[in-house]
Amino acid sequence: MTKLFLISSLATQMGMTKKLTGEFVNRFLKLIIKGVRRDGEVSMQGFGSFKKSRRKAREGINPQNPSQRIVIPAMCVVNFKAGNKFKKAVK
Repeated sequence: MTKLFLISSLATQMGMTKKLTGEFVNRFLKLIIKGVRRDGEVSMQGFGSFKKSRRKAREGINPQNPSQRIVIPAMCVVNFKAGNKFKKAVK
């Protein structure tokens, strides 16, 4: 499912315009990003949680030159853990 399909489906189900629904979806996603950046975690009961974690620096292989070793720097990444209702719905 793409973002445009999600917006279109929500607009149809809610009886709203695609423009207004698109604004809502974009603001919702920005709030999740802001929450993860600021607090380190955003949890939605039943759906799941987005959590920021730190990945250590590590050595890797240059895909353009496999004989060359490179250092991949440490960085922050986001992990998603599905909630129980989400897991049950997918099963």
